Amino acid sequence: MSREILTVVETVSNEKGVSREAIFQALEQALVVATKKKFYDHTTASEARLRVEIDRKTGDYRTFRQWEVVADEDHEMPACQDAISDLDPAQWSIGDIRELEVESIDFGRIAAQIAKQVIVQKIREAERAMVADSFEGRVGELVYGEVKKQTKDGFIIDLGDGAEGYLSREDCINKEMLRPKQRINALLYNVNRDGRGAQILLTRSKPEMLIALMKKEVPEIAEEIIEIKGAARHPGVRAKISVKTNDHRIDPVGACIGMRGTRIQAIQQELNGERIDVVIWSDNDAQYIASALEPADVLSMVINEETKTADIVFATNEQLARAIGGQGQNVRLASELTGYKLNMMLEAEFLEKQQGDTQRVIDTFVARLDIDDEFAMALADIGLSTLDDVAYAAPEHFADLDLDEDTLQMLQDRAKAALMEDLNQADPALLEMQGMTSSIAQALVERGIKTLDDLAEQAIDEINDIDGVDDELAGKLIMKARESWFN
Repeated sequence: MSREILTVVETVSNEKGVSREAIFQALEQALVVATKKKFYDHTTASEARLRVEIDRKTGDYRTFRQWEVVADEDHEMPACQDAISDLDPAQWSIGDIRELEVESIDFGRIAAQIAKQVIVQKIREAERAMVADSFEGRVGELVYGEVKKQTKDGFIIDLGDGAEGYLSREDCINKEMLRPKQRINALLYNVNRDGRGAQILLTRSKPEMLIALMKKEVPEIAEEIIEIKGAARHPGVRAKISVKTNDHRIDPVGACIGMRGTRIQAIQQELNGERIDVVIWSDNDAQYIASALEPADVLSMVINEETKTADIVFATNEQLARAIGGQGQNVRLASELTGYKLNMMLEAEFLEKQQGDTQRVIDTFVARLDIDDEFAMALADIGLSTLDDVAYAAPEHFADLDLDEDTLQMLQDRAKAALMEDLNQADPALLEMQGMTSSIAQALVERGIKTLDDLAEQAIDEINDIDGVDDELAGKLIMKARESWFN
């Protein structure tokens, strides 16, 4: 039998290109399975721990049964454990593996059949690993393939040379109908080495797919004369891509669109008619946002760089409608492209909002700092909007108010006392949360959010307008507060 084992190893290794060691390990695993089937009942077989050791030179093999040494248990122990009290304590310790040689099964028909199944599986795993190795360095590239077949959740794409990619339905373009034998472009976005499923994962819906197609169709991008700064997509419907030129003589939008739109039309055709807006990138956030909202004309905007929010003002309903776009597509894509939460409004709404915000600031200052409306208005006019601002602003910030040193000190002391009073009302667990700061806690308390339960009941858009709180931090704080609900 030892000669048969060596023959199997040599033959399979030569024919399939799998290492001898991998075949030996597969055979050892197969012999373990066959031994359990022959010598143990169902319950014992599932619990017993066996090890088969094949001599790599002679092909001879031995079988060992193993037990883990454990502390005494009240309940019945599984077949792979030994109680320490049943063994010589001078020889064994808890955690040791006790091993005893047992009868080996013949490498007969049953063992050979099981070995064949295990070896075939090992070969498939090795072949998938080789395919993964060949494609791993191509992540982020466009690949061209043929639709081989449709599955329940997606499509298998033949990439040639025995390689297959997987395109899930979520990674297909909206309302796209793919047929067998159809040839398509897709972006290779991941090589998955886990599990037994498809290894090469493809997408046609991610923004990176649009970027890859632009690089393919626009030589100036491939030559780095034009640089892509970002992209946002509603797959199959509309997309925005921002570009900048590294050569002032080149118009980046014109180069991307091409003569009579030939370049952009080729990309749109590949993406199932998806409309593509090419936006000029700017390091000036206001200018970038205005470009991203085209074809609408922005009247004015107020940007908060800390919270990444912007109030965008339009002169007419027509311009506002253009900025929002059909089903809100234009503003959603512009927001995703620029990274800002965009609040759209008409001029009258903006003025009303400003007045309301200013009045709330004045009312807070009057009530909490014990000052009159005129003084509170003066503080708001120099850009102070919270008690925290008043308490910790540098003395030069108050220069326009011509305050004497004692008055300024009194004002800031009152602001600090008010802050402390509010924080004393808050649950200590709220103040100690990861990511929480005194200014954020102060703002929450001012809104009546004083405990973890209060915070847990909030939605992201109810607290993401607080200075220093973006959507990500708001979500983390709320989810952290909700942990108490489940513990």
